[in-house]
Amino acid sequence: MRVIAGSARRTNLKTLPGLDTRPTTDKIKETLFNMLPFDLSGCTFLDLFAGSGGIGIEALSRGAEKAFFVDKNRKAAEIIRGNLRATHLEECAEVFVCDAASALARLEGKVYFDYIFIDPPYRHELERRVLEQLRESSLIDKQSTLIVEASLDTDFDYLDSLGYVTEKKKIYKTNQHLFLYREEKR
Repeated sequence: MRVIAGSARRTNLKTLPGLDTRPTTDKIKETLFNMLPFDLSGCTFLDLFAGSGGIGIEALSRGAEKAFFVDKNRKAAEIIRGNLRATHLEECAEVFVCDAASALARLEGKVYFDYIFIDPPYRHELERRVLEQLRESSLIDKQSTLIVEASLDTDFDYLDSLGYVTEKKKIYKTNQHLFLYREEKR
């Protein structure tokens, strides 16, 4: 796994050994970032369930001003910190070692996110819990884009009732990305 583009282009990133995380492949990461605006300059990015931090690091490499990484696994957090050092992006980042709900509560009222990448373990409905927590949050506004990575069989029928609109959807062989925004705030 490596950084695809930007200031840290071609830097190899480390991941946790084993199956505790699902690092986003280079091909899927490239597709994901091709669906975002080319210039991420000045944006603030949140990588929830960050694993190795590859998505947030890619955003920083492409010009994001600040990225926050959240993973409750201490070993994953150390991998993220090492990857940030390897890419020379650690000054633009904050790493939280806690669950997503706690991190969102700690950040509430202190920061605004242009992008939030949500990639929880599949089939535990954690993405739904995050979206419920963000529904009335000051962490996002009408311009914020939420990107959810989930298994192909994840049911998102509840999005309308939470006030979210699917702007784009990309289906891969084993998973999907949904690009969402809060309807009433757009």
